[in-house]
Amino acid sequence: MLRWFGGSAPGARTALPDDARMVWNGPPLWAVGNWPAHLLRTAETDTGRIVVFGPCSASDNDVAHAARLNDPAPMLCRWAGSFTAVRTHPGAVDVFSDGAHACPLYTVTTPQGLVWGSSALALAPLADSRVDTEWLAAYLWDKRAPAPGRSPWKNIVPVRPGQRLTLTPDGAAAATPWWSLSTRTYTEAVARLRHLLTESVRARTSVPASTDLAGLDSTTLAVIAAAVSPTPVTAITAHPDGQRSGGDLTYAAQLTVPGLTRMLLPLRAGHLPFTSADVPLPATDEPAPSTTTWAMFSAQLRLATAAGATAHLTGDGGDNLALPPPTHVADLVRSGRWLRAAADIMGWARLRRIDPRPLARAALQTDARRLARTSPTRPPWLTAPPPPPPSTPNRATGDANTELIDNVRTAARAAYADAQLADSLGIELHNPYFDAAVLESVVSAPAATRFSTHRYKPLLLDAVGDLLPSPHRYRTTKGTFVSAFHYGVRANLPHLLDRADGRLAALNLIDPAPLRTALRHAALGVETPWATLLRTLAAETWLGVAEASLDCGWQTEEAL
Repeated sequence: MLRWFGGSAPGARTALPDDARMVWNGPPLWAVGNWPAHLLRTAETDTGRIVVFGPCSASDNDVAHAARLNDPAPMLCRWAGSFTAVRTHPGAVDVFSDGAHACPLYTVTTPQGLVWGSSALALAPLADSRVDTEWLAAYLWDKRAPAPGRSPWKNIVPVRPGQRLTLTPDGAAAATPWWSLSTRTYTEAVARLRHLLTESVRARTSVPASTDLAGLDSTTLAVIAAAVSPTPVTAITAHPDGQRSGGDLTYAAQLTVPGLTRMLLPLRAGHLPFTSADVPLPATDEPAPSTTTWAMFSAQLRLATAAGATAHLTGDGGDNLALPPPTHVADLVRSGRWLRAAADIMGWARLRRIDPRPLARAALQTDARRLARTSPTRPPWLTAPPPPPPSTPNRATGDANTELIDNVRTAARAAYADAQLADSLGIELHNPYFDAAVLESVVSAPAATRFSTHRYKPLLLDAVGDLLPSPHRYRTTKGTFVSAFHYGVRANLPHLLDRADGRLAALNLIDPAPLRTALRHAALGVETPWATLLRTLAAETWLGVAEASLDCGWQTEEAL
């Protein structure tokens, strides 16, 4: 069963989902699915009530104190974790959306009034909704730039991250920002990042936990988890079957810390990308990043469960936070620091083996967005036009902080779909690098200090590098599985060719012929635009599963 929560405005008729467990009434607030105590905490005082959904570093006393405050937002900003807070007070209910978008929220307007929830898929039946093809077309072009103000489902509207959604008995709904940023010195930001990463992991390891053990990001979390968890932590390293050393295996073997048990996952033919898994792919709000690798991902999660874990931590988000593109150069140009700007442009171009001239032009125009990403090349199979540029004033010439926040929020929202996949197997999936407080601590440092072409992830290593053994501290690479994707296409080519003429083609979003050509090239090992190809194949699979799963039943009742 999909795990999610939601509610509606006070004093109105409301629709209640089947299988809902009421957290409180007046206004109705419910939870669906399995919500263990550490993921759902409540407190009630004479002046109001509060509930916190999701992993959070706050103590029970902290939650109770927040319920007494007229405005708990400053206190919420200090808590590590990925959570949504809901507070009622006389005449209104406030829903605080997660600042990093790791806990997406959505609203839908019904004849009985506005209903909000943490799953677009679950809300869709209230609006007799189907997939929003405009959102899907934008996603196929660039998952980092979906149609603004839209969700994958028609008439299901996303709540912007870091917003307070206030609902009143007259049916009014207002969204105002609550999540705020601070400015710190580099030293202060480093100390805060270390503290928050530690508390973020601690909040997720009060139950038996496992972690990935691969690159720097996941290794860091594994070491922290072993130090703070009250029970031993299982660290899992995936590797090609038959490989005895090299890559992640070598580094994993060198990690010996108390409280950490290493475990290997040999990847065999049945784990190849695009291969059917032993368990069906469950429905999610949007195409999950692990859709095309579900056979491997589900095997890893089941291995973690077999080892006794009920929560699994990944290093996803570490690259987004700690390995930024040179967006800070726009800020350097604005402040007249031309020599540093030129040096960083040339250093990045050498590192990435790209032409520095487009970067220089973007820098002269102080266009951080173009520095953050190159214009997507049109894949020959996409028939929909590219999404329009953002209409937000000054968005095209934003600063480094804006680009970092947008990048993390997009990745965190997509990662929530992976958490929904894990829920179907009975294990919690956690991504501490997507915590809003962790993001805020990184953004608080001067942008130029977060970037380096000479040091790998300097901010992260300065914060927690001393916790790692020397080989891991100076590692600048990570294991890659590109060859597995080529093998996966080759092994599943007939099936993939058939799916090229599927639902996306029926919606006139793709042309099957060039997609088949790209698949044949990938099977031969030709250099492949994997990012776009994987999005296309994931979307095709997701469409078939999600539209067949709009079975969340709803009952309309008088407000309790």
